[in-house]
Amino acid sequence: MMNLLMCSFFMMLLFFSFFFFSIFLNLMDLSYMLEWMLFDFNGINVEFFILIDWLSCLFISVIMVISSMIMLYSMIYMGEEIYLDRFIILLNFFILSMILMIISPNLISILFGWDGLGLISYCLVIFYQNYMSYNSGMVTVLCNRIGDIGLLMAIGLMFMFGDWKVYFLNKNFSLVLVMIFIASITKSAQIPFSVWLPLAMAAPTPISALVHSSTLVTAGVYLMIRFSKFFCGSFIIKMLFYCSVFTMFMSGLMANFENDLKKIIALSTLSQLGLMMVILSLGLSLLSFFHLIIHAIFKSLLFMCAGIMIHLMNNNQDIRFSGNLNEYIPFTMMSFYLSNLSLMGFPFFAGFYSKDLIMEMIYLMNINMFMLSMILLSLSFTVSYSLRLFYCIFYSQMKMKSFYYYKENMLMNFSMMVLMILSLLSGSLVMWMFFFDNYFLFMNISIKLITMIMLILGSLMSMFYMKNFFNLYFINYFFSSMWFLNYMYLWNYNFFLILGLKVWDMDESWVEFMGKMLLLNLIKEMKIYLNLYKIFMFIFIVLFFMFLFYL
Repeated sequence: MMNLLMCSFFMMLLFFSFFFFSIFLNLMDLSYMLEWMLFDFNGINVEFFILIDWLSCLFISVIMVISSMIMLYSMIYMGEEIYLDRFIILLNFFILSMILMIISPNLISILFGWDGLGLISYCLVIFYQNYMSYNSGMVTVLCNRIGDIGLLMAIGLMFMFGDWKVYFLNKNFSLVLVMIFIASITKSAQIPFSVWLPLAMAAPTPISALVHSSTLVTAGVYLMIRFSKFFCGSFIIKMLFYCSVFTMFMSGLMANFENDLKKIIALSTLSQLGLMMVILSLGLSLLSFFHLIIHAIFKSLLFMCAGIMIHLMNNNQDIRFSGNLNEYIPFTMMSFYLSNLSLMGFPFFAGFYSKDLIMEMIYLMNINMFMLSMILLSLSFTVSYSLRLFYCIFYSQMKMKSFYYYKENMLMNFSMMVLMILSLLSGSLVMWMFFFDNYFLFMNISIKLITMIMLILGSLMSMFYMKNFFNLYFINYFFSSMWFLNYMYLWNYNFFLILGLKVWDMDESWVEFMGKMLLLNLIKEMKIYLNLYKIFMFIFIVLFFMFLFYL
């Protein structure tokens, strides 16, 4: 317990340090680069490269404050866990890997944090060591491994340029950008790699609050933000736009049919990641970063509130059985209510400042009507599943056992109170401190009202989902199964498994037999030719000396 308390205090100190340092770097327009040569080989320098600017310091400060509050939260939530020390060590290593990834613009130094995130996320997903955790962990680590392969191939391709510092390259290296793009969309769970994100909910709730708010899933978005200037005008950025729009639409639609509380919040994370990638693909990387750090704060609070609700309801996660919880755990439900309003983009909450600015910039872009309609519908889906969640846990009646032992802990309430205050104020504070002079928009009032109209449409749509008008089994199953993407992984698995077994069988039989026989025959032929060569050389030498003797 004391270890968690010390870690929390230390991280809070780091939060204040990095936050004020980021303000200083932004105002002075400074950035620092640190370089450590590991070794050089054939004129190629393998270096550990660190870039410290206001973006990296601000992101680290957000991670520190969320991690600090999660440590306090875990003191109660994970207090009776047998392997608490293992949990603390994995959590600290996970945070360290994310910080390494944030401060690294060099592909070699990025790899340290990137691989650490993949490995430790697998250890955290399988923390409870049951059948569901093992399956979810395998899907998570294999999907992330595809992104690791993309990063490794990018490192191999960069070998041609003699250096791995992407920032200092002036040549056309589109294949390297393709590999970085693959790495980022796997880590941020864009289509077709979206399956692992809801499955990773098998991890403990404090891990979900950290992984799905500010660390693992945002690593891919942050990588694209760092290298966004190289993608301008390329075909990759168009591919990213389509992938992210369809991801946002699919996850928002799925969340309206999902009944698992943690999966609904995970799908909302997927929807917000799609929104970040959309505005990033339109060339506004700073605005994407703005939404990334605001989203991290209110999404971690959502997960923490969901953890208390699940824990106090006999580990039940089905929202159809819960209801009227505001009478039993009022502070938790108030925090949940405020963070969900921030997720919806309610005026003057934290999420409003980034989401409203993103939508206004999208209206000014040259986007075709179909894709704009998809984005607006995704915005409506966010409101509809949030209101459906409100209805199920606030206004419906409890449908489980007649006796519950409800309680609220002061330490957990304190950790949520800090994040709740930040969910209310962080949008305006960050806007005024860092983004006050970047975007200033003038547009017609009719265009400004489009967002409000879609929010009203989303609230009307939520009534249909509340009353369960879609009772057809196939429709519910299709819309809640991620459009059968998980079956695609199953088919691919079977295909590659059968292909691997056939190749192994051929290698053990025909390849080995034919290879061995061919090699033996070749050796025999070489022996015959060698013997003939010796005979001819002997005859030649005898004839040569006879010729010399007669001369």
